[in-house]
Order: sequence, then C-alpha cells, then structure tokens
Amino acid sequence: MNTQALHILNSTFGYNSFRGHQADIIDRTINGQDTLVLMPTGSGKSLCYQIPALIRPGVGIVISPLIALMQDQVNALTLLGIQAACINSTQDYATQRHIAEQLRQGELNLLYIAPERLLMPKTLAFLEQISVALFAIDEAHCVSQWGHDFREEYLQLAILSERFPNIPRIALTATADKRSQQEIIERLQLNNCKQYISSFDRTNIRYYIQEKNDKPKAQLWQFLQKHRDETGIIYCLSRKRVEQLAQWLQSQGLSALPYHAGMSTQARHQNQMRFLQEDQIIVVATIAFGMGINKPNVRFVAHMDLPKSLEAYYQETGRAGRDGETAEAFMLYGLQDIISLRQMLAQSSGSEEFKRITRHRLEAMLSFCESSDCRRQQLLAYFDEHLEKPCGNCDNCLSPPKTWDATQAAQQALSCVYRSGQRFGVNHLVDILLGNLTDKVQQFYHQHLSTFGIGKALNKQHWRVLFRQLVAKGLVEVDVDAYGAFKLTESCRPILRGEHTLTLRQQAFNQASNEKLNKSPQKQKHMPIPSHLEPIWQSLRDLRKKLADKQGVPPYVIFHDSTLKEMLLTWPESLQDMEQIHGIGQSKLTKYGKAFLSLLQQHTPHD
Repeated sequence: MNTQALHILNSTFGYNSFRGHQADIIDRTINGQDTLVLMPTGSGKSLCYQIPALIRPGVGIVISPLIALMQDQVNALTLLGIQAACINSTQDYATQRHIAEQLRQGELNLLYIAPERLLMPKTLAFLEQISVALFAIDEAHCVSQWGHDFREEYLQLAILSERFPNIPRIALTATADKRSQQEIIERLQLNNCKQYISSFDRTNIRYYIQEKNDKPKAQLWQFLQKHRDETGIIYCLSRKRVEQLAQWLQSQGLSALPYHAGMSTQARHQNQMRFLQEDQIIVVATIAFGMGINKPNVRFVAHMDLPKSLEAYYQETGRAGRDGETAEAFMLYGLQDIISLRQMLAQSSGSEEFKRITRHRLEAMLSFCESSDCRRQQLLAYFDEHLEKPCGNCDNCLSPPKTWDATQAAQQALSCVYRSGQRFGVNHLVDILLGNLTDKVQQFYHQHLSTFGIGKALNKQHWRVLFRQLVAKGLVEVDVDAYGAFKLTESCRPILRGEHTLTLRQQAFNQASNEKLNKSPQKQKHMPIPSHLEPIWQSLRDLRKKLADKQGVPPYVIFHDSTLKEMLLTWPESLQDMEQIHGIGQSKLTKYGKAFLSLLQQHTPHD
C-alpha cells in the first residue's frame, strides 16, 4: 500500500483505512496504469482518482457530464484544502482565463470539465502544454450505446489515448453489465486496463414492488407514511406526471419539488439546490435528475412507473442510503407502463440492433417485477454476482407471494386474443371475457365469439394482471403500432395445446393488510443517539447548517451525520481528540474544529 496515499486519506479526508479495492486502484493509477472501476453508489469511487491526482505531478482532469453539479464538487474539495476548479459554459471569460492561468502555473490539483468542452481542439491543445496527472472519466457507462444513459460525446473520448498515450486513464461507474463493461473498454481504448468490480449489493436498501392499481397516488401515500419528515426522490416517466404529482404532494402538506428537462435551467438549479441543502425535501422527477447527486441521507427512492432497464433501476435506487443506514426502494408498475415504454422504443431513431437489446432489457426488468424469488438475488444475478441465500430484506422475502395454476385462465385469454383477430387491446379483451355487452363488443359482433363471457371466474383487475404476466412471460406481445393490440407469440402454442402448465404469482391486491412491509424498516444506525442527547444532537446539526449556509454548500459537505454522531457519542475534549473522528481531516479540523468543540463544552455528556 502506498504510504503517501494512506497519509492523504487520513490527514485530508479524515478516514483511517481504505475500503475494498480502493488501495489497489489508487496504487495502479499512481503507477500510470489504466483502470476500469465499478463500485456501487456511495462506496468511495472519487477517492480512487482524487488521491492519485494529489500524488502524481500535474493536474487531474475529471471528465463529467454533470455541469450543474461541478461547482458543488469543487466546493467540497476546497473545504478539504484541495485546490480544485471547474470550467463550463456558465462561467464568464474572466473566470475561465483565471483558471487557465492557474493551470499554467501548476496551482490546481483537480479540474472538472464536461466532455464537450474537453474535446474542443483548443482545449486539447492547451492540455498538451501543461502537466496532466491523469484523466478520470466519471459516469463511464455514458459511453455505452446499449446502456441507460448514453451520451454521444463520450464516444469521442478515445482521442485521449492517442493525444496523451502516457497519461493514465481511470474510467468509473456505479453500474454496467458485461456488455456495457466491454463496450467501455473498447470505445475508450482501455486495451491494457485492469477491471475492479466491487459487489453490487447495497444491503441497507429494502426493495419493495407493488402492482399499480387504479389509485396509484393512494398507494404512494401509504408508502410515504413510513417516511414522514424524510428526504426522498420520486421518479415518473413523463414531465406532465411529474408536475401533477409534485402539486398533489404539496397540497398534502409535503415539501415536494418538480424536476424535468422542460423546466428552465434556473428553476431546475433552484430546486436541485434546495434538495441538496435542505432536509425533508422530496424531488419528483424524470430520469433527468439524480446522476452525481451526493446527498447521503436520502431515505427512499420511489418509481411511479416501470424503469427502462435493471441498470437504470439499480442506479436510480442507489441514490438512497448513501450513508449506509436503512433506506427503501419502492416501485409501482402496470401494463400501461410496458405499452408506453414500447411505444417510446418504437418511435426511437436507434438501429434495429439497439431496439432489440433495449427490448431484451425491458423484458428483464418486467421479469424482475413479476418474479416471486428474492429481489436481491435476481438483481445481483443480472450483474453476474451470486448471492447464496435470500436476503430477507425485500418484499418477496418478508412476505413470500403465493402462486396459482393459471393454465386454464391463460388458455382463455390467449384464445380470446386469437379469436378476436389479434387487433385489440386489454380493455376490449377483458370485456369479451367478462361478457360485457359494450358498444365496441357489439360493433365487432364479439358477443358471438366462443370466448364471450367465459372468464367470469376472475374480475377485471385479475384479468388485467394476467395479461401483463402473459406479456412478461413472452406468451403475447403488445403491438405498439396497432394502438396496443395484443398478438400471440410462438411461445404460447404449448400452453394453448395443453402441453405445458403455467404457474403465476398471485397478486396481493389488498396491500394494506401486509404488516411486515408496511412497517418502517428498523434503522441500522451504527451509533444510536440516546434520547437525553437529542437536544445537543440538534444543536450540532443547527451549527452545521449555519456554517454550510455561510459557505454556500450543502450541510453534508461540512460533516456527514455519521461524523456528528461520533462527535456526540465520543465527546472529544480537545482538537487532538476530534482529529480521531471519522471524516475529520486536517483542513476541516482547522476550519470547524473549534466551533464544534466550543458547542460541546457548553454541555456535559450527561445533559
């Protein structure tokens, strides 16, 4: 282990030891070798390039798509005593010129820059004139055309290997399946790189998935009762739904803010800053929100619609519980979600190969939702990681779903699709099965079909669920070009002929009765706060907020909650004692140590 790296970890960042592969990655980067790093959100990826940038001669160039968050990252590093800056389109000429001069003089340790600006000929020419320590390509999954967050400009970053062949490159991401990993290596030309893949398991997150009924807001509200006065993110598929849901939550007395690409830049930035700097804020957003969000105390992430892929789901849910304490990932999904996503895919300008792989990933996402097995085992298996035993911390483990023999009902549904001409959507098919003599049924004379009224053993809700499950099993497909018409696939023939049986998950329509799932997860606080110390705990948080507001940064940039808790429970009596607390490096000790020590000295440990 590099002793200089360990010293920086202790004195600058305030941590006693490296985690996982961090030490090996840092050593390799210091030695000038390329690496691909896959670590889950909140596991310390940034240290893997920040520490080498402090040790190697020159400036570390961090390539990030997150222009809106660059300055926050720079502020956090500055508070640690690290000379950092960013260059982006929001700055005036004088600011950019000053930063360029700092680079010429070798005064910066780290520079954050967007790929578009990096790739400008004048930028590349300028970098060739100065000393560069390394290139860190953050959010590297953006290079994958098959991934969930593709950025076209990332494809051009291979030029770094040609223009700067002797400068190490480190590509980092929180999620990428094997296909995406290989594509990252190929497109960035990391030909001799070593891959470091940490466990994808976020043990502190509980996964909880519900079938969407006709009152999704009520389902969400029931979930939110477990998370009153807590911070969270709620994802919706469309901008319109984001606006509507945010307004509805506001009307219920919650601090909810919308975020989507249709808002002005100023409005998005304002809402993002409120989310970062305040507690008890809920952001209702499209997937435009979240990448690079470092807020540690997000207690829940909810999806009101089906995500496009398991990679997207994993990355978005990973924004909860970065502090290691208990968090929840809640999702509602339904048949309309599948139709909407497939319509979006059909309208995409992507190649047929892209559409084929995207369909496959959507099917994997749907299969994950419909399964009765441990959620965590399935999620990890998707990323080629084996979990030996069920996790005991997901809905399927806590309340195992029942199954039923759906063979006869499936035959009735499939036959109805066939006999009505494979031209109709789920609502009309259900009306036929239930024997509802609607105008549309009479218009097409479907009351004379042999399947008319044969499905009265199930109600409308059960039939809709069954059709969704048939889609998930690949027995029928939704023709988005024919207004959501259902069509049979070759896979359904053995079921129709009675050669195979079909066992399906029995849907829990009465979700309110599930006590285990409706109970709040027990907080996994490593250092619980005794009740008699609660007033002092709040005083520490108030002081942190005051200092953060003065610096113009989020409170967690000053100290994480875990640092304040350790401060409260160990009760340091000197700056030397405080220096031993996790997360307090030399720079923060100098800036804030006396203020927090003074506050503690106004009380006694027995207050």
